[in-house]
Amino acid sequence: MKVTIVYDNTSARDDLEADWGFSALVTAHGRRLLFDTGAKGSILLGNMEKLDIDPRSVEEILISHDHWDHTGGLSDILEINPVPVYIPKSASGPSGLSEVIRVDEAVKIHEGIYSTGELEKIEQSLVVEVDGGVAVIVGCSHSGIGNIIRAAQRFGPVKALIGGYHGFDEFEAVEGIDLLVPTHCTQFKSELKSRYPGAYREGGAGRVFEL
Repeated sequence: MKVTIVYDNTSARDDLEADWGFSALVTAHGRRLLFDTGAKGSILLGNMEKLDIDPRSVEEILISHDHWDHTGGLSDILEINPVPVYIPKSASGPSGLSEVIRVDEAVKIHEGIYSTGELEKIEQSLVVEVDGGVAVIVGCSHSGIGNIIRAAQRFGPVKALIGGYHGFDEFEAVEGIDLLVPTHCTQFKSELKSRYPGAYREGGAGRVFEL
């Protein structure tokens, strides 16, 4: 499994543009899935080009929740590549598409790739099987990191947690997770880094993580 952060508040490379929002390309189990689309299509597509990611290579898009900083680039990439889009049941769907999949309960998307289902009527997260457990990709974690971890554990022990943790401060909930990559809206990065220096990694557009 490989996760490439395409869009984030910070950038790990000088040639990539940072902006408030989040998007990551997830390559796993023979599939290429774009998780969220950031706030602006121009930045999303520009960063993809610089990362040598062809938008036409994306096979599906999963939207974590219906907020502008996660859906803003959706229409732009769909103009280029009108792929199926997985959205939470309560979200307003993009128009003019042949395939919009509304996610309510936990669902298997492909072999080894799952959605937690819509949690707290706002947000879904992506769960991917890796060696020894699962990796979880989160948007803003509005539904709570603890709830997300519990939902993901039905598919295996959580080994990685990548994305926005929002105002998460129940730090003991992530104890034992091998890889912590707090991005985007996370408020307490320094505390996470001090508590879990062995697991903590910086995010930012251009970061690549392989599990």
